[in-house]
Amino acid sequence: MFRKALSVVKVSTVLAAATVALLQLQGCGGSGGSSTAPTGTLKLSITDKMSDDFKNVVISIREVRVVPAGREDAPDNDPGLPVVASFATPRVIDVMQLQFVQQALGDVVLPAGSYSQVRLILEPNPNGQQQPANYLVLKSDLTNARIPLTTPSAQQSGLKVLGPIEIIPGIINAVMIDFDPNTAIVARGNGDYNFKPTGIRLVRMSSMLTQFGSISGTVSSTFKDWSSATVSVKRRGAINDADPIAAGRIFANYTSGAWQSPFAAFVPPSSSTISYKTFITANGFRLYSSSAVSVMQSRTTDLGTIPLVKNP
Repeated sequence: MFRKALSVVKVSTVLAAATVALLQLQGCGGSGGSSTAPTGTLKLSITDKMSDDFKNVVISIREVRVVPAGREDAPDNDPGLPVVASFATPRVIDVMQLQFVQQALGDVVLPAGSYSQVRLILEPNPNGQQQPANYLVLKSDLTNARIPLTTPSAQQSGLKVLGPIEIIPGIINAVMIDFDPNTAIVARGNGDYNFKPTGIRLVRMSSMLTQFGSISGTVSSTFKDWSSATVSVKRRGAINDADPIAAGRIFANYTSGAWQSPFAAFVPPSSSTISYKTFITANGFRLYSSSAVSVMQSRTTDLGTIPLVKNP
């Protein structure tokens, strides 16, 4: 579910993180191993944040895989990368239609442990004059021209969405891909557009959500590159969580004179007895703790710019 910075989601309604994914949460039932190694179930979905620039952002997914820690350099077709979903006909998704909507991609039983990526393997764009499989349409273009979206050359057809994800044994581990078009798509200056995978974030949640709002903000530091940070959200009031109800990692980008990244975390709407606090941790910086805020259904509660303060 973090937006701008939760580089890595606002992949949208998760610690819009996207891109942003390491949260220990209560789960619903699940399958554990019997006499073999313990397992947990990963349920993966996708959501999106709106954009002032794009009318459509269409991706065509052939396959979704997860990458065990230590296998980050494995090719997309490596048999050691578990398959979450595979589509005989590519799954075509216009992510601009997913604001505050959680669309399921698939689920899989996995060995418990740490996974470093979700790999979205896209249908390649054809050469020549054929219509692209992955494309965007600008709001400013009255002709609705489809502009091809390309992945960085080193990634071929796969988008590597950074985790980590911890698969906890015996439960359902719900993770949402927060696709933030404002940070996941980069204009190249020649009219072309590239995917930027660190703008797609993974957000870990307590369960799959049918109704939710989001908490957003931009983490920033002008003094030091904070590289990455963890954003987590906990309930306060009638329930006081020890473990986050939503969490994810964001990645800094140097822009406008600061190291910064937007985020979005997706949580159920508040009640009269429940509010939410947001916590941000980054190496070399003090823990950030927000005041308690309310969240409304299909609305964003914006915390604004959150400056990181260096440790003494």
